[in-house]
Amino acid sequence: MSGQGAARRRLLDAVVAHLAEHGLGEVSLRSLATAVGTSHRMLLYHFGSKEGLLVEVVKAVEARQREVLAGLPADDPARAAREFWRVLTDPALRAHERLFFELYGQAAQGRPGTTALLDGIVSDWVEPVAAAERARGFPPDVATARARLGLAVARGLLLDLVATGDREGVDAAMEQFIRLVNPD
Repeated sequence: MSGQGAARRRLLDAVVAHLAEHGLGEVSLRSLATAVGTSHRMLLYHFGSKEGLLVEVVKAVEARQREVLAGLPADDPARAAREFWRVLTDPALRAHERLFFELYGQAAQGRPGTTALLDGIVSDWVEPVAAAERARGFPPDVATARARLGLAVARGLLLDLVATGDREGVDAAMEQFIRLVNPD
């Protein structure tokens, strides 16, 4: 990784960690820069805008979540789904989940600086899950539909959790979904 790429990665990691601990709130680019030990100009240089930085934060968090997903046992899909749900609903991720939904809505409306979030927002998740479903013997079209359904359910329940804080309710709903798609 080039020096510039390494510096960008270090800044992004620092911002991800800061937002996980403190949340987004009404944070300004200047206050965020100060909190992570840099200048707002450096953040602008590497990310273009506050929105560009926040999009990169969401993408970094999602990439980490996909790494966790890839490491789960393929031989027991229901157990893997429960473990992944536990990871997704970790209270330490709540600020990132709120940020995800806030930016997702802005990107869907075409707000400048946020639309890059839409690149791969579905396909980056559907493809690896569909591959696992194909390995379980589902035909390609069914595997893709199952993967997309799982993504929609997980995102819907995460939005419910962010909005209501009802962990017990969303956990119960996810358990029902897992049992529906894995009746073994």
